[in-house]
Amino acid sequence: MTIELRYRVVDVFSDRPLAGNALCVVLDPCPEPVMSAIAREVNLSETTFPVVIAKGEYEMRIFTPSVELPFAGHPSLGTAWVLGPGTWTQHTQGATVTVEADSDGAVMTQPDPELERVDDDGVARALGLPGVDGAYLARAGGIAHLLVPTSAPLEGLHPDPAAVEAVTRRLGGGGLAPVRRIDDGTLHARYFVPGWGVAEDPGTGSAAGPIGILARRLWGTSADVVVRQGDEIGRPCRIRVHAEEGAVRVGGGVTSSAQGNFTL
Repeated sequence: MTIELRYRVVDVFSDRPLAGNALCVVLDPCPEPVMSAIAREVNLSETTFPVVIAKGEYEMRIFTPSVELPFAGHPSLGTAWVLGPGTWTQHTQGATVTVEADSDGAVMTQPDPELERVDDDGVARALGLPGVDGAYLARAGGIAHLLVPTSAPLEGLHPDPAAVEAVTRRLGGGGLAPVRRIDDGTLHARYFVPGWGVAEDPGTGSAAGPIGILARRLWGTSADVVVRQGDEIGRPCRIRVHAEEGAVRVGGGVTSSAQGNFTL
């Protein structure tokens, strides 16, 4: 038996196609054994499989090319945008969030992160940085990130993928995110996550909220900041963050770049 599955590819955290963080949204009900295979075929940071269960409400599963995630940021924004303008309640394994979508993009609520300072031994070496100002494990929505504040420029990093994977596994994070303050309203971040089958993620919405909260605590940055990410790999992302505990929001532009069918 042949099945046809409609899909759309959208670019999140950008106001133009072929920039930002690309996402594949599969629009038709997909057999579970096929989900991971489609994510490997597409080979983007994430592929989503939403199912609308009521007016303004859907359940969703999220896959990287190698693992299933309980929650993620740019898949939440991009999927709601594809499903249509309005306010959506999104359910994933790790969190239930509200996503508001309009013609230009989307913004979502985020659970408050739990931030724990952890041992930073080996972190600077793994990233190729001259030094770091600590390392913090940020947990929210069933997912964990290792945030690494630093005053060193991030543009020319040459991380060691094996060392990055080893240090993130040791400290319990999914990926390693060095962060630098540019000014009170702008942060520069990169996100390396070889353990999920993604060497470098262009724009990490699930980490952006914790990054904004940590930056306020460490550097006194504004409640509303823009996180710059992805420029170094040709996929510039601009992530808008409202970093207020109890009211964390993350958003950005979304544009459409492709659509078609899987024939399986």
